Amino acid sequence: MNHTGEIRPIRVTIWNEGAHERDQEQVRGIYPDGIHGAIAEAVAGPGVEVRTATFFDPDHGLPDGVLAETDVLFWWGHVLHDQVPDPLVDRIQARVLDGMGLVVLHSGHYSKPFKRLMGTSCTLTWRVHDGGERERIWIVDPAHPIAEDVGEFIDVAQSEMYSEAFDVPPPDHLVFVSWFEGGEVFRSGCCYQRGRGRIFYFSPGHETFPIYNNPQVRRVLANAARWAAPHHDIGSKLANRNRAVPLERIRRS
Repeated sequence: MNHTGEIRPIRVTIWNEGAHERDQEQVRGIYPDGIHGAIAEAVAGPGVEVRTATFFDPDHGLPDGVLAETDVLFWWGHVLHDQVPDPLVDRIQARVLDGMGLVVLHSGHYSKPFKRLMGTSCTLTWRVHDGGERERIWIVDPAHPIAEDVGEFIDVAQSEMYSEAFDVPPPDHLVFVSWFEGGEVFRSGCCYQRGRGRIFYFSPGHETFPIYNNPQVRRVLANAARWAAPHHDIGSKLANRNRAVPLERIRRS
């Protein structure tokens, strides 16, 4: 809802490095419109406007005007973390603190924006087995909006293994826990609040497996966009504000 009381669509920006699609025919075969294209297709729907951006776009796809018009930013990163400029990270952090939602996907756990907002190393244990391995994503909080209409669990036939210990702060809400064929477990769906902004981290999404074509995974992405959307006017800033006139009379001795 905007300042006039009108209900407007949720404005979602899907950001993807776009590097794998350039370099790997296998990835182009799975995601002919890019990883960002598959995510955008999953998120788009009534009441949601979606745009996409990549690292290789002008201003890395996120100039001030785009960020200012983004209610929820999806972030998929993997091999270009260190090349994301710090001033852009500063602007993303400020927008989240003011209320923009952030959905961080797969290797984005190690992105600059996520590490900045978590305040930890965000390291984990990982393994890519030849052909991948089965992942079962258990819904541990079925009442959470991100889990709506997802089912009891999600089976992913081919996945990259992530496992504990995962160096992040304890989640405000833990929605998903994953078990892998090799025996490991991982907190794969974590919710946080930073300032006025909501953050969701969702780990499945290795680029060489068609995980974002899974209908249940796509449902999670669509739910996450709606959950992370601001429930207030982002224009109300959290910066320090001077109150010249006291609320009560100040008595002097």
